[in-house]
Amino acid sequence: MFSDRPFVGKTVLITGSGRGIGRALALHFARLGADVLVNFLRHRSSAQATVDEIISLGQRAWLYKANIGDLDALNQMFDQIEALGTGLDFLVCNAASGYNRSVLEQKPKGWDWSMNINARGAFFAAKRAVPIMEKRGGGAIVNISSNAGTTGVKGGAHYSSAKAALQMFTTVTAAEWGRYGIRANCVAAGMIASPRSVEAWNAAGLDPSTMARTIPLGRPGTPDEIANMIVFFASDAASYITGQTVAVNGGPSLGGIALD
Repeated sequence: MFSDRPFVGKTVLITGSGRGIGRALALHFARLGADVLVNFLRHRSSAQATVDEIISLGQRAWLYKANIGDLDALNQMFDQIEALGTGLDFLVCNAASGYNRSVLEQKPKGWDWSMNINARGAFFAAKRAVPIMEKRGGGAIVNISSNAGTTGVKGGAHYSSAKAALQMFTTVTAAEWGRYGIRANCVAAGMIASPRSVEAWNAAGLDPSTMARTIPLGRPGTPDEIANMIVFFASDAASYITGQTVAVNGGPSLGGIALD
């Protein structure tokens, strides 16, 4: 970063920002001077708490309920944002949904839901964001993918496919939209100890330290560590970086000889 508050006068829309990684992102941007458009689908109380905390940091914040996977709802939200008149400098496509289901057990409804939330919503959100960003002379889009989109995961063909699509979407939009002054990059998140993930691990009786044994850094990541990469991509420090997917995952897990 080139200053302590590089985003003063900027506005960011973060989908799925009422809690978890999205909440961490919203607060991170606010601390750096940005006004924040907070999107949520469920859990209004936690989303409102996010808005309240952003305001307590001295920034403006607005709350929008919309299912990102529903094109009508997505367009209604963007219509409201345009009417607000704040403009838009950054879009972070964070909203996601996942569950475990083998390929043979997968049903069309579940496949469509996963594709709509994890890929289709980001596609149409970015498409609506571009004309608004153009009016401000450009901007930055950051999509949040997953290791699942790079290596795949058993029981998650639907999720892995959607996240892989998001990475390629990032590459293509970066190539097409650079002429508008808009950069597009992607973060492939690894094992992140978000509140939602911790709840799921506890419910399944999983031990994070055991799961993290194959991670070179030996631990899960934190939502703030994802946020650090995303605000970097949005900042002028990344002004010549576009079309990239960067893994924030604690390092590569490799086969080979045992070292301990």
